[in-house]
This record gives sequence, structure tokens and C-alpha cells, in this order.
Amino acid sequence: MSNAIHILGAGMHPWGKWGEHFTRYGVHAARAALAEAEVDWRDVGFISGAATMRCGYPGYVAGATFAQALGWQGAQVNTSYAACASGAQALAAARAKIAAGECEVALVIGADTTPKGFLKPQAGERPDDPDWVRFRIGITNPTYFALYARRRMALYGDTSEDFAAVKVKNAAHGAKNTNARYRKTFTAEDVAQSPVVADPLRLMDVCATSDGGAALVVCSADYARAKGKQHTPRIAGISTATPTFASATVEMPDLATDSTAAASPHSFRATLPLAAFEQAGIGPEDVDVAEVYDLSTALELDWMEDLGLCARGEAAQWLRRGDTRIGGKLPVNPSGGLACFGEAVPAQAIAQVCELHWQLSERAGERQVQGARVGITANQGLFGHGSCVIVER
Repeated sequence: MSNAIHILGAGMHPWGKWGEHFTRYGVHAARAALAEAEVDWRDVGFISGAATMRCGYPGYVAGATFAQALGWQGAQVNTSYAACASGAQALAAARAKIAAGECEVALVIGADTTPKGFLKPQAGERPDDPDWVRFRIGITNPTYFALYARRRMALYGDTSEDFAAVKVKNAAHGAKNTNARYRKTFTAEDVAQSPVVADPLRLMDVCATSDGGAALVVCSADYARAKGKQHTPRIAGISTATPTFASATVEMPDLATDSTAAASPHSFRATLPLAAFEQAGIGPEDVDVAEVYDLSTALELDWMEDLGLCARGEAAQWLRRGDTRIGGKLPVNPSGGLACFGEAVPAQAIAQVCELHWQLSERAGERQVQGARVGITANQGLFGHGSCVIVER
């Protein structure tokens, strides 16, 4: 707990397809977070930006880009890139800076402007680039989402109706979230009638790509106490672990598992949260609310099990009983998840922590999870990046 940092404020720019420069979304989110935190921009000692590789050089140096857009004031900067885990990496950098005593208060920002269609690799012939190779042979994101879905069906007996139920649940949650891009409720029939994208997944089973931004103001315990905000939610644990050899399942962009001839297989996603739980001094049984990586409906069920929130093969049973709805045993994605937001890659891990901050502060409005004291997030970026954040009140 010595490395725990407080969240003083959170801010977001609503997700959508706005077509603006990504800095507009980040600045909007940052100003909202600073206002909620009641912190003057000039008091921020560290700006930690999550990079966006589609937005040219300013996106590669996002920390400095946001600092300039907000007004140079001499703070230290950092930029992190870890695909979908970029926001958590940026948050981890801010925590390290605060824990080292190099600053008292930091601003963490992620924002993105996305193209239409797939988040595909850069153009050109690059046979030594595994991300380029997987697209060349047809393994786009929905394709491997579908492979994971088929795996659940084969191992646990999950059905297309179960996957549709995830969409129905998350849409009901997201309909109450003013920052969500999609605020429409759906029925199982709506999902079943949407076009097949990659069997067994349909259009309503797969998340979109979006523009959006999210920001957090975090600080040391001493700074929070001086501001009279020592009871605000805390970042109690962050894991940014890589896989352990040998990997038990295929994780894109790799096209095969490791050989287990010399070592026992491991599940990357199942081991990812362990460091965060150890830092926080708690276990999965202590979690009250979760924001997980639902790029597809089936992946939400995988992540529930990977985080240890339920036993292997039981996620669909929890879903059917209503345990993962707001008001249920352990609400999952009360924000609406990526199903309602879509992917704004550098922002999404930060947005998850924003949601937990508001939930644990009892400021989530109609989507409030009553009595929530501990929340967890999960994101996975290509090339071995994982992230898990634990927030406590």
C-alpha cells in the first residue's frame, strides 16, 4: 500500500466519430479532470500521455503534445505506448513518479482519432512484422475474437445466445452513460438479426473504433491530505506484466502457442492480475465491480475468469443469473464497456479507471453500483502488453 496514489479527479470527452484532432479530446478530458480535482493546471508536476500511433508525430509524443495544448508550465512529461494497455502504462509511470517523490500531483491523459474500419497495420510489405503478417493471412481482430468465442463454445458449452446476452446487458448499462457513443438498448433478437462478421460473432457482438479521450488527476497521500481529500479512491495496484513462457493459448499477433516441451504452459491473462492483487493485499473475492476488455462479447466472459472473478467455465452461468448486471452479485462493465464506447485505444484503460473512480465515489448516477469499495480493470495490448488496475475506497 506504500505505493498507493489517490485519484482526485477524472474527466472524459464523449466517445464518437467526431473527426477532430485528438488533442481536442484530451484537453477536454484533462480540463474536466482538473476541475473535478480542484487542482490548478500550474500545480501539476508530471504529465503522462498515452500515445496514439495513427495521429502522426504529435501522437508519438502525446505527453508533450497535451502539455503544450494546455499551456507550457514546466512540468515533466512522459509518453507511453502499449497498444490497448497504453493508458495503464501511462498511469503506472505517474504512480512511479509520485512514489519516487519527484512530484506530488500528476495528470494522465489518453485520446485518439481513429480511421474508419479496422485498426490495421501501417501500409507496406513487412513480412518480418507479425501484425502485418496476421492481416495478410486474414486474421483481423474480429477473426480471432471469433476463434476465442469458438473455444468457449467447445470447452464450456457457451452459446451464441450467451454472447448476445453480454451485448444486451452492456447496452442497458451504457444507455445511462452520457460519455458512451452508443446509448441504445438492444434485445437478443436484435443481436441475432445483425450481420455475421466472423462466425459465431455478429455485428452487435464486436466493438467499433471510436474517437474519444479520458484523463485522471492523481496524487500522493500527503497531497490528498493537504487538500482535505484523503478519502478519495486510491490506485492500490497496477500490473503491466508480459506473458510467461510457455504460453498456453494463442495471443495475437502470434500465430501459434509456445512449445511446452521444456516448460509447463501458462495462461498470460490469468497471471496478469496477480501482481496487482499482491500490491493491493486483496484477492478476487474482494472485488465489487469490474471494467473488463470486451472487444467482443465472448471476451468479456473470458476476462471474468482470467481475473479470477469466477471459476473457469462459469462466466456464462453468472451472466444468465443476472450476477453481472448492475444490482447483481458483481457488476461487469457498468459503464457499458467497449460495446458502448468502441476503441479509442490510448484512452480506454484510463476511461475504465475513470468509471471505477466515479463508482467508488458514488457519483455514477443511474448506473451506480451500490456499496462498491473495490474495483478492477483489465486491458490487453498486442505484443505482450497486459494491464490490470485495482482501485479501492
